[in-house]
Amino acid sequence: MRAAIGLDLGTSGLKGVVLDEEGRKLAEARAGYPLLTPRPGWTEQDPRDWAEALREVLQALAPRLRGLEVVGVGLSGQMHGAVFLDKEGDPLLPAPLWNDQRTEEEARWIEEVIPRPELIRRTGNPAVTGFQLPKVLWLKANHPELFQRVRKVLLPKDYLGFLLTGQAATEYSDASGVGALNLAQKAWDAELLEALGLVADIFPELGESHRVVGGLKPAWAEVAGLRPGTPVVAGAGDNAAAALGLGVSRYRKGVGSVSLGTSGVIFLPLEAPKPDPEGRIHLFCHADGAYHLLGVTLSAAGSLEWLRRLFPEVSLETLLREAGETPLGALDLFFLPFLSGERSPYLEPRLRGAFLGLSLAHGRGHLVRAVLEGVALSLGVVYRVMRPLAEAEAFLATGGGSASDLWLALLSGALGTPLFRVVGEEGAARGAGILALVGAGVYGSLEEALRATRLEEVPGPAPLEEVQNLFPEYEAWTEALLARYRRLA
Repeated sequence: MRAAIGLDLGTSGLKGVVLDEEGRKLAEARAGYPLLTPRPGWTEQDPRDWAEALREVLQALAPRLRGLEVVGVGLSGQMHGAVFLDKEGDPLLPAPLWNDQRTEEEARWIEEVIPRPELIRRTGNPAVTGFQLPKVLWLKANHPELFQRVRKVLLPKDYLGFLLTGQAATEYSDASGVGALNLAQKAWDAELLEALGLVADIFPELGESHRVVGGLKPAWAEVAGLRPGTPVVAGAGDNAAAALGLGVSRYRKGVGSVSLGTSGVIFLPLEAPKPDPEGRIHLFCHADGAYHLLGVTLSAAGSLEWLRRLFPEVSLETLLREAGETPLGALDLFFLPFLSGERSPYLEPRLRGAFLGLSLAHGRGHLVRAVLEGVALSLGVVYRVMRPLAEAEAFLATGGGSASDLWLALLSGALGTPLFRVVGEEGAARGAGILALVGAGVYGSLEEALRATRLEEVPGPAPLEEVQNLFPEYEAWTEALLARYRRLA
């Protein structure tokens, strides 16, 4: 039986799955590693911990690979992080991650050198603190002696590829989150980089997501019990890979995805690179060769988890039941889910969350209800920005929060679009495995692979359309909060 391995380097751990030719999961393994927060606003991880996790996952999968013909390994992972390698290929320092906020000054300077409209025209996005390019400039400004030793800057998943093959390579979906990729040309923007005092050679070779970037080195092949030279495929950034795992691509018109994970993410495929002129949502390359819009609410299910920790004496099921018994609007209580600042559409790292309208009449169920509604409204605001550029006839719902019928009904009402649940395994590791099947030649094209590996879908709950009535007051509270934090800044 032919099979492929998909690897997804997440923020909390590395996941590996083994897929057969029809996308069925044959085995999986996970390994964790710590998240480092040495200063307020800094988040980083040690790439050496990723390397050890890679060894653990491949060793755990090895017994399940016996009797299979493993045709390839595909890669996915958290976007935007920066792995700084010296000439020996060793990391020079811990890797700042996607949610690291140390680069506010560098992001501001980028837009002083390249005005925001021009930057959006070239790269599809404004300068964002979490992107990789500001991290490179931060290292150059704050640790010039280390920067002089940098030979390559890799994205997290591409560091795994470098370990496995010895080749420094990336692909368009992840590279478009660096902040230096010209989306129309699909090339590093040499003119932009020169204006910032950088050269394109610091970044890895570019290409398609399904291409083979190298063969498995003998040492890693031995760890997994595979043959040396087994193809390693470039893969995709986590959002693009997860979308492929769901079958969301240019080949399926009118279907997007929405995730209720720690963050909330709306993903919509596009045929051509059409950015929001104000850069309020992201425009990236998709792993299918086209493009996609991405809107992010940083604290979605993360908001509910935060609230749950305040009531350790009751279960999550009890909290959701109490929320379901509470009327829409939670007696005029609003929750703004900006616990970690906010990405879309405000791009404001200083913004913070709030309960507004609290009174003696409110109880625990009202608080939970307000959190569910606040997250749904937040994603609804994101989709309103997206709709002039691309519109979905339906969304596939994923993430832990999608298990709640109440939350899906609220979200469907806020989006004004039907939601469907997928049956089976979803996630970026699955998408990486599908790309490996294409790169290894099991399928002649990605379109063919997605048809053969499509997941079953079931309709979600009926939308609570009345949630639309909450938007005016929600947006008024948000504007008031934004104005306050911008005055303080």
